[in-house]
Amino acid sequence: MAQQTATEPSLKKVLGRLDVLALGFGAMIGFGWVVLTGDWLSNAGTLGAVTAMVAGGVIMGVVGLTYAELCAAMPKAGGEHNYILRAMGPRTSFIGSWAIIGGYVTIVAFEAVALPRTVQYIFPDLSQIPLWTIAGFEVNLTWALVGALAAVVITWINIRGVKEAGIVQNFVVLFLLAIGLVMIAGAFTGGSAQNMEPWFTGGMNGFFAVLVVVPFLFIGFDVIPQSAEEVNIPARQIGRLVVLSVVLATIWYVMVILTTSSAMPAAELAGADIATADAVGAMFGSDLMANILIAGGIAGILTSWNSLLLGASRLMFSLARGGMLPAWFGRLHPKYNTPHNALLFIGALSFLAPFFGAEMLGWLVDSGAPSIVAAYTLVGVAFLILRRREPEMERPLRIGGRGRGGVVIGVVATILGAALFSLYMPGMPAQLGMEPWVLFGIWWVIGLAFFFRVPGGIKSGPDAEERVIEAVRARRAARVK
Repeated sequence: MAQQTATEPSLKKVLGRLDVLALGFGAMIGFGWVVLTGDWLSNAGTLGAVTAMVAGGVIMGVVGLTYAELCAAMPKAGGEHNYILRAMGPRTSFIGSWAIIGGYVTIVAFEAVALPRTVQYIFPDLSQIPLWTIAGFEVNLTWALVGALAAVVITWINIRGVKEAGIVQNFVVLFLLAIGLVMIAGAFTGGSAQNMEPWFTGGMNGFFAVLVVVPFLFIGFDVIPQSAEEVNIPARQIGRLVVLSVVLATIWYVMVILTTSSAMPAAELAGADIATADAVGAMFGSDLMANILIAGGIAGILTSWNSLLLGASRLMFSLARGGMLPAWFGRLHPKYNTPHNALLFIGALSFLAPFFGAEMLGWLVDSGAPSIVAAYTLVGVAFLILRRREPEMERPLRIGGRGRGGVVIGVVATILGAALFSLYMPGMPAQLGMEPWVLFGIWWVIGLAFFFRVPGGIKSGPDAEERVIEAVRARRAARVK
């Protein structure tokens, strides 16, 4: 990364261990576990869903190992941008960075749509003042404003500073963990092993139907690398927290599947509006407890939303600082030293999302997943290139030691990423519908406009970013002349 001058504002190192873990874990535990668990159980059965989730956790864990080493070696804002830039040059770095930003933005928008849907479970009369109908869903002004106003508040908190955002994250994650304990207690007191049958349904199609949502569910551990420049702990520990956050998220999702399936027969869960909430209500025989679970869902929305907004803004800041996005995205707030323009841009997208209705939930999940997996695959390739080309690069956390173990991990991570991406293609068990591909295409058309800003002909290496910045400055100077 280019050296900053003494007068140039920089990101503040204010995050501790618990802050970092809360960001990573909280980013992964969004709203999907509330609304999607019923589908997982109907598609794959209890043990089928658990098996798919564990398999997905293992895949993300292997990917997380490559991130852990690279993050410890390059603790800079931007995460993937830095790793791929050093290994494969600026244009490939832009592709990987734009991919992960796309994943972040789709989930931030997803949470803005998910919030009013969740609130309506508690307040059934929320939808008032009809606006229009999209894909059969009538969008009402009061419903949409719940998500839009939340977007304003969360964006404002992030502009105020990462420490403030971290404090909010810690409290909300603690509440979320308390909800998890309530679900476990309910399963033991009001659940039944008989309700958990059938253990397997749908065969391999059911298994893959659960597996393909894993990238969407687990995206967030990579927020830790995005915020690494604001972390005030040793680089080696940052890498370890990446892997730990993936392990904790896997445990959480398995717990949700098991407790929900124990509450009600599969047929009843399949007909539930929000299966997890109905399950908790059934376990305790109380609508109040169902609403408390919904409060946990809201907590999950806020933690994921907060973390991924932070991560996306830091990545856009890093790209702008390297000349790959307009300099406007790289400006820091004069008082709070946060990338406020990047935050405002993403916040505006999340503000608009609820006005497109609840059907956007599924489209956003599906449209972001291929981009996420593509970015993870490129990071695996970058890991392998740097292991071969720069074996003596300082690595505070060396995964698999100096022998072949690390290379094997990199190869497995890359292959698993490519295999997971193939599942979204037409003709595969989890092929995507038309609407997600349209959203995917729109994002990449926008990216194409920025792609040609990236200087070509610059080789990869430790000083690649400095050379990119020099090329951008020279190009700007030439325009002035």
